Order: sequence, then C-alpha cells, then structure tokens
Amino acid sequence: METKETNERLNRFSSIALALAVLFFVFGSGYRLGEFKGKKQVTKPVVAQTVNLNQDSFSATADTKVDMSLYWKVWNVLGIKYVDQEKIDKQKLLFGAIKGMVEAVGDPYTYFMTPKQNEEAKADLEGKYEGIGAQLGMRENLILVVAPLKDSPAEAAGVKAGDIIVAVDGKSTKGWTISEAVSKIRGKENTIVKLGLVRNEKDPVNLEIKRQQIKVSSVELSFVKSAACKQECPKVALLKLSQFGDDTDAAWDKAVLEINDKWRKKEIIGMVLDLRNNPGGYLEASVYLSSEFLEVGKQIVRQEYADKSGKDYIVERTGKLVGIPLSILINQGSASAAEIMSGALRDHNKAVLVGKKSFGKGSVQEALDLDEGTGLHVTIAKWILPNGDWIHGKGIKPDIDVENKTTDGNTLTDETDAQLQGAISEALK
Repeated sequence: METKETNERLNRFSSIALALAVLFFVFGSGYRLGEFKGKKQVTKPVVAQTVNLNQDSFSATADTKVDMSLYWKVWNVLGIKYVDQEKIDKQKLLFGAIKGMVEAVGDPYTYFMTPKQNEEAKADLEGKYEGIGAQLGMRENLILVVAPLKDSPAEAAGVKAGDIIVAVDGKSTKGWTISEAVSKIRGKENTIVKLGLVRNEKDPVNLEIKRQQIKVSSVELSFVKSAACKQECPKVALLKLSQFGDDTDAAWDKAVLEINDKWRKKEIIGMVLDLRNNPGGYLEASVYLSSEFLEVGKQIVRQEYADKSGKDYIVERTGKLVGIPLSILINQGSASAAEIMSGALRDHNKAVLVGKKSFGKGSVQEALDLDEGTGLHVTIAKWILPNGDWIHGKGIKPDIDVENKTTDGNTLTDETDAQLQGAISEALK
C-alpha cells in the first residue's frame, strides 16, 4: 500500500547498502542493488555530503576541469555524417553518453538508469513484478545468479545459485551491466526467455523459462521440530526472510508478536532466522529487524565515507526477542542487509551462524531521481560491522559450516535440509 511517506522516500536520496555482487537484481523486475532507506525510519537519512546538483562543482577546480569540445564534435559528426539519420535519437545519444560516463568510474554499483529502468528499480521492492523470479549480481565482470526465488519459474526450470549467465536469447552477456541483463531477461507474462548458463565454471546449461507474475512474500513463519526427534519434541520458530522490502517491517511485527507469545508460554524454546538467498533491501529495515534481538544503544552497523567520517546505526527501540536462543542461516545468496543483520547479531553474541559463507557486499549507494524520470545510483560509502569487519568481497563465514547436498531430481525438504536441521539443533541447545 502506497503511503505519503513512501512517495516522499522515492523522491529524495535513499541509502543503499548493497551486498552483492548484489547486487541483486531480480530477473524480470529491475534490481535490488542494496539497501534503500526504509519506511520505519530508525535513524535519520544518511547523506554523505550536501551537493548542489545544478552546480558544475566537479569541473570548477583547475585540476579536474575537462574540455567538453570533443563531446560536441562527436555529437555534431553523428548528426551530419551518419549514414542513416532517421535512426539517430538525440535522447538515446544523451542517455548513452551519460551511461558511458558513469560506467567509466569502474564501479558496477554506480550506474545510470533510463526512466524505464528507474521505474523498475523502485517497483522491485514492492515485491510484485513479471519475470522469472531470480536475483542476479556481478562478480569479476560476469553476470551471476545470486539465487532463484522460492516457487518461481526460475527455480522450477532449474536455475541455481552461482550459475553464470553467459547468454540471453542467444546474445552473449559479455560486457553487460546488471541493468542491461535485467532489461533483457524481464518481460511480459507468458513470454519465453532463453538463458545460457555455465555451472560449476564448466558445465553448460541451456534453459527456456516462461515469465510469470511474481509476488514475493518477504516473511514466512512456521514452527518446527528437529527431524531427528520422532516423539513429543520441543519446537522452535522458523522465520524465513526473503528480502528487506516495502512490506517487511509490518509482516515482521506480526510474526514477532506470535513468536513472542509462544516464547512466553514456553511453547517454543528457540528461533531460527533463515536469511539464505536474501539479497537485502532497505537499510533501515535491517536496523529495525536487528533491533528485535539487541539492547538499546548497541551498534548495528557503521557507514564510513571517503573522508573517514561516518554514521553509526544503533538500536533505538526495545526489542521483543532479546533473550531468545537464535541461530541464523546464511549462504552465498545472503547479501547486503542480510549480511548486516547476521553480522551484527553474531558480533554481539546474539546468534550462531549456520550454513555457508555469505556473498560479501559491503559498499553503500545512494539512489537519486534525476530529470525526465532517469535515476543514478552512486557508491558513497562502505559499511562496517560492529567488530570492525569490512566484509566486501569476503563475505561472512558461518560459525558452523554446513553444505546441503541434493540428489538429481530431488528437492530439499525441511527434513533433508542439513543446514536447517543444524540451525534447529543450535537453537535447541
């Protein structure tokens, strides 16, 4: 549901703490490159510096001044000499020039968006779109599948976390940005997209996937027992969090009330938070959710800028689950806000991490709406965990390393999910 606060948020700078290679884009939906400022504003908006966007401040100093005459020479040559003048679209030329300028920075998380791409970016965190339902990012200039969404066309077709996308509809992805890959993979419901994948760095996989309308439910709560227990067994709350999106805070509050009620009544003796394949989302959402388990005043994350100044995000509310035994599931698809939350709770000895090493995205972006519906995401800082770790490119190692192994043709169930069962065992201790 749109609120005045949401509309205002989309019209000003939004903090984004990307975690991936995340960077995460949803196939068919735009992208989630990190952490936008959330609805529930636990802290004030983060702004690295005040800038007059209409002022030519970059070229004002002598050491950075650039002669723009070459740009206009090329512009004029195209307008006069190019053989097919009907194909010249001045708007596309301008957008292309800006896109190239931004890409020249050399940071895959700093990028320019056309009006269509900008609109898709905002729609992504609403959790509804037409596509194949998978998140992707970039690593070593390769388009990488972060994770297919649960019950999505991508999952049903056999797309797996870690797959490298080498072709879309027969076209090589070499040199593509994430936004380019997203725009090619997304499309209308019931249309087909063909993906060429490389798995395990060598095995080629070709898939045809029918795009569908995807609705992402960010919070899923159940109460489970250990698969090893066959009689009357203690249970734990299992809360699966797929993203830190528009509806997450409200859905989280509802789930927490139910968990807290069962915890007080001793109907459960612990909790498992499943952050596997969670690509992140709103920065403030990660702070809000982490605050459920930490005492007021505890630091959750710090953002540091180029001049070493920064902003500390701390707990400012009384959480309802501060004392509950907690284990957190992570894997290579856990990024951004998911890494902030799991890392902060680990550092404060509030949770045991189980699974595989997380993705490793520790930079912070700001999203800016520009003229004519265009947008710009620009890296402005890095984020640091409470113990001082910068996990960018490294990820977070779990306390207990567990790998899930599946047989071809079989799907993991809660009983055969070794990572989940390990997390349940830890929560029951």
